Amino acid sequence: MNMGITIGVDFGTDSVRIQAVDTNNGEVLANGSAPYERWGKGMYCQPEKSRFRQHPMDHIQSFERAMFQTIAMMCKEDLESVKGISVASTGSSPIAVDEMGIALSMTEEFSENPNAMFFLWKDHSAIEEADEVNRLCHDRCSVDYTKYVGGEYSSEWYWAKLLYVLREDSMVKDKIFSWVEHCDWFTALLTGNTDPLQLKRSRCAAGHKAMWHEEWGGFPPLDFFVRLDPILGGIRKRLGSVTYTSEQVSGTLSKQWADKFGFPPNTIIGVGSLDAHIGAIGGEITEGWLVKVMGTSTCDMLIAPKETIGGPIKGICGQVDGSILPGMIGLEAGQAAFGDVYAWFGKMLIWPLNQILENDESIDVEIKQNIQKKVTQTILQTLTFAAEGMMGDVSGPVALDWFNGRRTPYSNQTVKGGIYGLDIGTTAPAIFKSLVEATAFGSKDIIEHFKGQGVQVHGIIGIGGVAYKSNFVMQVLADVLDQPIKVIKSEQPVALGAAMAAAVSAKIHHSFGQAQKRMGAGFDKEFIPNPINTQKYKRLYEGYKSFGGFVEEGALSREY
Repeated sequence: MNMGITIGVDFGTDSVRIQAVDTNNGEVLANGSAPYERWGKGMYCQPEKSRFRQHPMDHIQSFERAMFQTIAMMCKEDLESVKGISVASTGSSPIAVDEMGIALSMTEEFSENPNAMFFLWKDHSAIEEADEVNRLCHDRCSVDYTKYVGGEYSSEWYWAKLLYVLREDSMVKDKIFSWVEHCDWFTALLTGNTDPLQLKRSRCAAGHKAMWHEEWGGFPPLDFFVRLDPILGGIRKRLGSVTYTSEQVSGTLSKQWADKFGFPPNTIIGVGSLDAHIGAIGGEITEGWLVKVMGTSTCDMLIAPKETIGGPIKGICGQVDGSILPGMIGLEAGQAAFGDVYAWFGKMLIWPLNQILENDESIDVEIKQNIQKKVTQTILQTLTFAAEGMMGDVSGPVALDWFNGRRTPYSNQTVKGGIYGLDIGTTAPAIFKSLVEATAFGSKDIIEHFKGQGVQVHGIIGIGGVAYKSNFVMQVLADVLDQPIKVIKSEQPVALGAAMAAAVSAKIHHSFGQAQKRMGAGFDKEFIPNPINTQKYKRLYEGYKSFGGFVEEGALSREY
């Protein structure tokens, strides 16, 4: 029986991925992906300043390329059977728009202005502004508006980034009408109605990143933002109080997009959501099971009934009613860097080779390029192979995974990563192994924090690129956590989760539970802890904690 096809769109950090899924059995009928070309060239970013911006045209053009790849694999009957599309995006990744909802950087005046582009989730430009939010909430307000986002507002989030850009760029300040999350903006773009006063804002993004909560009737009141800085008043006045969960309908596909791709004009567009939360749905999250989304960073997702959550949970990234599944509290934590830590080390090792090759005129250009490509593609594999032979050896260095600050427990973007215990015998594989262990220890720190707050973690599900690509990382993680980790079979659980959300929005399935049952991919493999290694890692974890305390006290985290 043909129940219809839905399409899930996943805007990740580096690329967009799309899946067309049979809603009856979860079969992936077609898929596509495309990297962001400007982002791939490093445009508009200053990593040394933690500035990471993305041009909206990168996302539109990559979306079109990926969608054309997808529809090229679909027959006419498939295209006519598309019932719904839902979008998931990184976050908080907001952008400045005008009165019509057009991103400022899509106008000639701002086309090359990074402040008019998406502020990617890992942009830390707004550390001072986040501190101001925290001081106001903690010291000068009768209500702590951060209490449902872990008690600490982050520079990665909506209001801090807005305050930063309004102060930093007078031209943007003069033209901005609203500040819109990526998942809301692109969803509105698909419907053809980008009016900031009418677009449906995601409960997931608003609750976890913008301090939206039912207790105070939505976003914090206008007077709060005026006290923070009157410059915020205009934007706050233009925000409504209503947010929407991902099973709700945002609108229908516009004629422009329907004609471009050949989809039915009445195709339902679901409300957008953040990628990790939708990925948890695609990862078949259930109560008590932590879904760990493992990529450049991590997001750790849990759900719990309202009645089991006694009150605000400190030190996490939010607890929001309906942010993952309707009627359940969605809990979010995570690490600001995970795969990025490994990538940093690989790039650092490659740098001298690239410099030598570029400056050596005796080597043919094509040969240089082939060498550089080969080394780039294989360096982490080579390090992994060597590190696997050292598993169980805890005599090497100990590392700290705060290379992009710390997201959880207790957000702090000013702390830095580090390595101690180096000597002249320390090898590159030993350092790489210590970095992998550090990311595993950071994961353990989060789970121990949840348990300490009374949140139960009965099992762990791994999804994302690292979970599929690195058995070594996953085994170290299982050993450190002393818990089995199941890895979902789908390699694109965020796109799959978005397709599930579209199926519920389009009324093909009456609930996410039914959608997961009919469309879920199941599990591919499971990593079982090695009890010998687990005991060794318990001791090493204490060293990690001590090192972290030393760094956070200021001995190594001060700016030079």
